[in-house]
Formats: sequence, C-alpha cells, structure tokens
Amino acid sequence: MPQIILTVSCPVRTGIVAEISTFLAERGCNIHDSSQFTDLENDRFFMRLSFMSEQGKSREELSEEFAGRAQPFGMDYAFHDPCQKMKVVIMVSRFGHCLNDLLYRCRIGALPIEIAAIISNHMDYQKVVVNHDIPFHCIRVTKENKPQAEARIMEVVEETGAELIVLARYMQVLSDQMCRKMSGRIINIHHSFLPSFKGANPYKQAYERGVKLIGATSHYVTADLDEGPIIEQDTIRVTHAQSAEDYVSLGRDVESQVLARAIHAHAHHRVFLNGNKTVVFPASPNSYSSERMG
Repeated sequence: MPQIILTVSCPVRTGIVAEISTFLAERGCNIHDSSQFTDLENDRFFMRLSFMSEQGKSREELSEEFAGRAQPFGMDYAFHDPCQKMKVVIMVSRFGHCLNDLLYRCRIGALPIEIAAIISNHMDYQKVVVNHDIPFHCIRVTKENKPQAEARIMEVVEETGAELIVLARYMQVLSDQMCRKMSGRIINIHHSFLPSFKGANPYKQAYERGVKLIGATSHYVTADLDEGPIIEQDTIRVTHAQSAEDYVSLGRDVESQVLARAIHAHAHHRVFLNGNKTVVFPASPNSYSSERMG
C-alpha cells in the first residue's frame, strides 16, 4: 500500500475537512498525518494529508473521483506520490557552497530530489558536476544574449522534465517573463542583510558595522528582486572577536542549511503560496523517515 499525499487550498467554508475525510474513508483510505491552517484575513484554507489506500486505489483514480467533491468548494488540489523524487535543475555561478551541500545531501538521501541538470554561467564547477554523473550546461549570459540564454535554460528545464529550479547562488537576475512562467517553481537563497547592505561584499559591510546576527533567506522568485514569498530563514550569532572572513564562512553555512530546508519542504509538498506569503507545514514526527532531514 503506497503512501499518498493530498494537498488542498480553497476559500474558507464550513465542512471542508468533513468532506475530505469522508471521501477518503469511503474509499478505505487510512489517514496517517494531517495539517491544516485557516487564514481568515485572506479567506484561504490550506490542508495537507498523508494516507494509504487499503483498497489499492491509485492516485489517478482518487484524483478523478475527488473532482466532484472539490468543485463546490473551489478547491485547488493534487494527489502526490512521496516516493517519486522531484526533478530539479540547479543553477550556480562562482560560489559553490550551496551546490556542494546539495550534491552531498542528495547523495546520502537527505533530500527527496533528483538533480536532473546543473546550469552555470561559468565553467568553475563542470568537473565537480560531471564527477557526480549529472549533466552540466554552461550557458553564458550577457546583456546582448539574455533572451537567448534564458530560452536555452528553459529548454534544459523542459527536456529534463524538471519541476523546480534552484538558484544556488546564481548571480544573474532572471527576466520578468521567466519569473512569471515558473511562478512558484524557482527557489532562491541570499543573505538576510538586505536592504541594509547592498552590492558587493555584504559580509564585509556587516562586519564593519558590527552586526551581531548573520542570516539567510530562501524564497520563491518573483519579478520583484529578492522580494518573493519567503519559505525558510535562519540566523547565527557573531561577536566582535570574529573577523570579516569568519562572517563569510558562517554566512555560507547558514545559506546552505536554509536553502536545503526550503527545498526539502517544497519537495514534500509542505509549502503553499498564500499571496505574498507562504504557508509551510512542519514535517510531522509521525511521518516516514523520508520526510525527515538531518
């Protein structure tokens, strides 16, 4: 009996939970884990359930049969297979700490994704990527060729069947058109010093101002630069005794961890877009080990 995940979002109405649980019970489905959230301010309801069909119902059958129940509530819903690894394209420039961290986590099974390809605008990590038996694409970007470069990037995404793009310190601004086309399917990572310390060497700027907290933010990419819906954040304390180089090293560690956690949540269908925000359900302690992350 394979596990199945159901995700639902819809306007707030009485009877949503009863309708869903009754539907599953009628088909011999045993619910193992359930999370829900009601946003009264925006009139949205969000729910994520994991269950097993003891009658052997497939995801396709359940999805087709659920349509009639979902329509009166205006539900956006999907049935997911948690055993099916999400295909991901990673994009990187010249800072490789996030890329190397993701490669390691995938190799040990800590992330439920399949890295279908890696794209860079430089050749720095070609050997590293090829040694992991992952296709590497160097797509250089200039002001003159940006439309053609992005068209080639989208070709790689479509050819690999990737469901998600991860910007692992990819230092190019994506066009509004690409952001709209891949809405909710591009995750970025950056330091959390914005908007205080912009431009080059933000960690050095922070050091010179005596910052005591270093942080990182992972978010979905939108046309508004670094302002997309936030998925995950974290901080680490620093002191006056640490150098600017220490700030950089600690900051890269935080960036790697925050990005990995954001991808983990997205791949397990625990993240819901809610306007300019997200709803992120935590991994349940009762979930299978595949949902836990070291």
